[in-house]
Amino acid sequence: LSVGIFIIPSFLKRVDKFMNDETLLIFSLGFCFLMVVISVLTGFSEALGAFLAGSILAGTVKGHQIEELVAPIKNMFGAIFFISVGMMIVPETLIEYIVPILILSAVTIFGQMFFSTAGAIISGQPLSVATRVGFSMVQVGEFSFIIASLGTSLGVTSDFLYPIIVCVSVITTFTTPIFIK
Repeated sequence: LSVGIFIIPSFLKRVDKFMNDETLLIFSLGFCFLMVVISVLTGFSEALGAFLAGSILAGTVKGHQIEELVAPIKNMFGAIFFISVGMMIVPETLIEYIVPILILSAVTIFGQMFFSTAGAIISGQPLSVATRVGFSMVQVGEFSFIIASLGTSLGVTSDFLYPIIVCVSVITTFTTPIFIK
């Protein structure tokens, strides 16, 4: 953490005159991969390493420039991610576990909607804003895949849970634009 607070920003300031967009992009991606390796070697997940790298780089003076440079790469990997999620849906599993999938989807949608709206109201937002907040928060995040796969790999959850989480995520992803509209 101290590396991120002191060394990386100082390093970027010192080499600023030598950094063009391509060099900055390569440095950013290299730093991200370095943090992923360090995270894995210390027993944490790859996602945590990438998150820490992004947080550190966002706190530098080059944060906005890095964000613009990395955007096309982020979009490409986002597309790959959603294609791979779609490939994880097995239609037989969807049919076999349709009841738990629909129950979890409904609980997720209405629970997220209710608690997000309530949180916005408690924080002092008007009802119209709070309702919009609630309706826009009905989606299960992609981080749920990481949690579900970790639970499965550690043997704390059943093997059938992961495909259910994937299906619930897909359903809530498709319903979110409808609720926002």
